[in-house]
Amino acid sequence: MAAPLREVRVLGHRFCNPVGLAAGFDKHGEATDGLYKMGFGFVEIGTVTPQPQEGNPRPRVFRLEEDEAVINRYGFNSHGHAAVERRLRARQDAQLRLTRVGMPLGVNLGKNKSSTDAAADYVAGVRTLGPLADYLVVNVSSPNTPGLRDLQGKAELQDLLTKVLAARDALPCAHKPAVLVKISPDLTTQDKQDIASVVCELGVDGLIVSNTTVSRPSSLQSRQRSEPGGLSGKPLRELSTQTIRDMYSLTRGQVPIIGVGGVSSGQDALEKIRAGASLVQMYTALVYHGPPVVRAVKQELEELLKEQGFRNVMEAVGADHQS
Repeated sequence: MAAPLREVRVLGHRFCNPVGLAAGFDKHGEATDGLYKMGFGFVEIGTVTPQPQEGNPRPRVFRLEEDEAVINRYGFNSHGHAAVERRLRARQDAQLRLTRVGMPLGVNLGKNKSSTDAAADYVAGVRTLGPLADYLVVNVSSPNTPGLRDLQGKAELQDLLTKVLAARDALPCAHKPAVLVKISPDLTTQDKQDIASVVCELGVDGLIVSNTTVSRPSSLQSRQRSEPGGLSGKPLRELSTQTIRDMYSLTRGQVPIIGVGGVSSGQDALEKIRAGASLVQMYTALVYHGPPVVRAVKQELEELLKEQGFRNVMEAVGADHQS
């Protein structure tokens, strides 16, 4: 029997549909079950840091309503590993059931602002939260933690990921989580080549493309446009899709990509899938369109797949690269 149209098998799991919730919404793992009920095929919680931390002073999030965008400079406000572990453990059986029916859980890991050993922070996250996750994300691309994006440099990334993958491989659990790296949309061509080379060499399981941008497109209308922080939503869409296209090419389609940035319609989702994403995520669209947008994106995506002659999502992944 043919796989249902929306189903995706990737990262060692079945995803009942390719539309997930991006990190940053449920930072502390407090709303996970309710979020699955909104129709997401997967949910990513976090970013979670080892020790609890407040994040940046408020105000730290700004709506650019005219642009359907948001600028945030939260700075990894987090309840810390122990609190999130406790919450996830309390619903571990429920998550096992969800994962079995095609709704996996991701956990996004970060470092404390005051930490002097970034790798140790990520390794601690793997050890504490890895056994409770279907996939883990090494977030080295938030623009709001000083020095964090420097971890995307070739030598730094290689060192960090070598340690993270070793910690993942050493986990005592039967089903070890996949490890993905979340990258910035503001990378140079050289940066992208370096990341692709490290990811392929070390056998990283996937990429999340992309985080927010520190660039400010000239098209922005809102008076909040010059607030410092990371920009998300509509104005990020094309930059993030181009980054997906680049990373898919550089990894020769061998590394699964979760596409994120400005997805608010089925058309947006399919553009990212055709550019090379196996799954997509949304966040800012929820701010402007509310929970019904999840179902709307899935339905429109299904209609477009049929219209364009694809039998399922997986057939469409990277279709733009088939010359």
